[in-house]
Amino acid sequence: MFVNRILGVFKLDAGTFEAVEHDRSATSQAALIVMLVALLSGGGSALGAVFTDSSALSSFFSSLVLTFVGWILVSVITYFVGTTFFKGQATIDEMLRVIGFAFAPQLLSIIPCVGWPIGAIWSLIASFIAIRQGLDLDDARTLFTILIAFVIYIILFIVASLLFGGFNALFR
Repeated sequence: MFVNRILGVFKLDAGTFEAVEHDRSATSQAALIVMLVALLSGGGSALGAVFTDSSALSSFFSSLVLTFVGWILVSVITYFVGTTFFKGQATIDEMLRVIGFAFAPQLLSIIPCVGWPIGAIWSLIASFIAIRQGLDLDDARTLFTILIAFVIYIILFIVASLLFGGFNALFR
C-alpha cells in the first residue's frame, strides 16, 4: 500500500491524496517520506560542505532539521490560511499527511545532476494537488492559499534568520 501511494503521488493522482488524507495511520508514512528526503538533502549538504570548507556534519544535521521543520511549518501555515481565509475543511494531521506525501518526488534527488530539479518541480505540482485535496478547495482558492502561505513562510524565515543571525553575532 505504501509503495502504491508513492506511485500514486508520482502519477499526481488526486485519489491517492484523498486516501492519504483520510487514513490516520498514514501520518507515520508521510514522516518516513520526509525523513528519506531529509537524509538525501542532508547528504547533499554534507557533500557540498566538503567542497566549500564548511562542516559536513553541521551541514548534514542542519539540512535534516530544516527539512522536518519546513514540513511542519508549511503544513500548519497552509492549514491556517486555507481554513481561515478560504473555508477549507481539514485538520493539521491531514495536512501533514498530504504535504508529507507530496515530498515523495524529491526522492529523485538521488539521481546526480538532474534528479533534484525534476523532483523539486514534480513535488511542487504534487503539493498543489495535495493542498487542494487536503483542504477540499477549488483550484483558485488553492492557488491563493499557497501564495499567502508562501509569503507568511518567507516572513517567518526572515524573522528567524534575523533572530538567530543576531544571536550568532552576539557570540562571536
